[in-house]
Amino acid sequence: MAGDAHEGGGFNIHPMDQFELKPLFGGDVIHWYTPTNATLWMLLTVIAVSLLMVAGVRGRALIPSRAQSAAEMVYGFVRKMVEDVAGKEALKYFPYILTLFLFILFANLIGLIPASFASTAQFAVTGFLAIAVFVTVTAIGFYKHGAGFLKLFWVSSAPLALRPILALIEVISYFVRPVSHSIRLGGNLIAGHAVLKVFAGFAGALGLASVAPILAIVAIYGLELLVMVVQAYVFTILTCVYLNDALHPGH
Repeated sequence: MAGDAHEGGGFNIHPMDQFELKPLFGGDVIHWYTPTNATLWMLLTVIAVSLLMVAGVRGRALIPSRAQSAAEMVYGFVRKMVEDVAGKEALKYFPYILTLFLFILFANLIGLIPASFASTAQFAVTGFLAIAVFVTVTAIGFYKHGAGFLKLFWVSSAPLALRPILALIEVISYFVRPVSHSIRLGGNLIAGHAVLKVFAGFAGALGLASVAPILAIVAIYGLELLVMVVQAYVFTILTCVYLNDALHPGH
């Protein structure tokens, strides 16, 4: 995420270049099966999650290590979130939601490492995660309630004349969920990393006068650390809200 040099008497900063997909083993054409920089950093994300949640708690010591304490804290935090938002009935889906939270959190944080690649800034990644949530909760809703799941779209407390209009609005908003779910995460990642790249470009171009951009980078980087955690939390809690709708469509 370093800035570009000051060339030709003007700033030459390209903040969106850091999101470009590149094949790992050369070539210019990317197919659906081509390993890319996004593939590599998602693999590293999975390894990091595994080290924390598997290797970190392997000993299960009475006096936990730092890794075990962190793993237990994340586990308890997400479990409580699921239970509070969607009820005890939703705990059977807790492993899936914990996996989502950990993958997004670690991918976000790893994307802040200099020279890394922010995989969750790719709408292909966030879109897939959002569509997977949408399909999963919809399937759960119909499996648990059959046609009764359609009660989710019928606002029985509204006046009868307004119910068809509200039902149409509810259907549209339901199918827009994966779009908003994915864009919220990916858009925030893109915006934050682009701002960091711009200020890094200023710092690289101004030379000795780069104190102000460097201070701005430090401040923005600290803010981005918070945003990375918040965005993982928001994606996960929205998943819990959607799951609650599938489990309790009449509420």
